[in-house]
Amino acid sequence: MTRTKKTAPRARSGRLVVLGAIGLVSVTLAATPAFAKSSADISAQRTAHVGETYRVTGQGNDDAAPLLRVCIENRTGGAAWQQISCGSLVTAGTDAQNVTQIKAARTGIVEYRAVVYGLTGPTDGHPVRERTSDTATVSVR
Repeated sequence: MTRTKKTAPRARSGRLVVLGAIGLVSVTLAATPAFAKSSADISAQRTAHVGETYRVTGQGNDDAAPLLRVCIENRTGGAAWQQISCGSLVTAGTDAQNVTQIKAARTGIVEYRAVVYGLTGPTDGHPVRERTSDTATVSVR
């Protein structure tokens, strides 16, 4: 009777372990959600005098929605945010922008922020708030 070595099954089991690990990694990577890129920015001058007109610019983008719109909101004295203007609709992948001219009416601190809304169509009645920018503060003297 001759002795045979049992190395072949070990090699096969090693290959199966490697193939199983590769399969597990590929399934895990496929199940991981992809994150959309988005941003929102606001810019305004820091000070203004009463009666002076100044510009507030908001811009943003988001890859998750087919159509985008940027709106600018303001508040004074810690009150609720109020929407003051909205830009036109743009397709995803391009920056949405809104430029607003504001005339300073009274003294105080005015805060502005840009809000990016995602829409499914041009007549979408329920836009989704995708992103909100940090605040830009204007001191009116």
